[in-house]
Amino acid sequence: MEKSIKKYFPIFALPTLIAFTIGFIIPFVLGVYLSFCNFTTINDAKFIGIDNYTKIFTDETFVHALWYTALFTVVSVITINVIAFAIAMLLTKGIKGTNIFRTVFFMPNLIGGIVLGYIWQLILNGVLLYFERTLTFSATYGFWGLIVLMNWQQIGYMMIIYIAGIQNVPGELIEAAKIDGATSGQILRKVTIPMVMPSITICSFLTLTNSFKLFDQNLALTAGAPSNKSQMLALNIYDTFYGRVGWEGVGQAKAVVFFIMVAIIAVIQLGATRQKEVQQ
Repeated sequence: MEKSIKKYFPIFALPTLIAFTIGFIIPFVLGVYLSFCNFTTINDAKFIGIDNYTKIFTDETFVHALWYTALFTVVSVITINVIAFAIAMLLTKGIKGTNIFRTVFFMPNLIGGIVLGYIWQLILNGVLLYFERTLTFSATYGFWGLIVLMNWQQIGYMMIIYIAGIQNVPGELIEAAKIDGATSGQILRKVTIPMVMPSITICSFLTLTNSFKLFDQNLALTAGAPSNKSQMLALNIYDTFYGRVGWEGVGQAKAVVFFIMVAIIAVIQLGATRQKEVQQ
């Protein structure tokens, strides 16, 4: 069997490798090269060195979008995971209708980001209308609107992962803790949470990367208004590339920096949470 796998592995792997090369590796390498060029199309690209990168951090819109995105990511990662874990704990207590609740909570994750953004724009603007405000009145309204939207979309998905982790906690450990006189809070902190650390790692990674890369919901909900104050990094890169004449190279350089930041943050987060898994 192993000989057959080794013999035919290249045949089955080659189509995927070709598709990956054409769809990711070549565009990625070309994109990195273009970040060092001044261009309007690929055919007229002229190499200009690091000039595009020097313009990035002198662009106030990019710096604001970076801090806005970082704050949004911190808040959304905490709220999504805490609420999703709490709901998962409730739905593993044998409550009647648990399967229905799981389905209902998961359904928002099936809705596309653009559609979801416009739905919540109508809902939130309808509520804010009573206070003579809109989501675009200030960046604060847009920020919390995005938090509500992101939580509503992601909590159900993370809840399913947490439920799977909680259900895998050995009942003997919980029973032993109860016999030893542990309280519910102590069981949660000392038994349940350490045992579901793999689920916490996955959910933290997904929420962190999804929050940092948020684009379509931001575009649909506020489009960066007012005056790009509610603009996140992905939307800032899009507007730079397509909305500012002569800044295509800067937009491409921003995309490369964005990729590096997301990769570094994701690696650090995975390393930190996996280390806790090993220690338990």
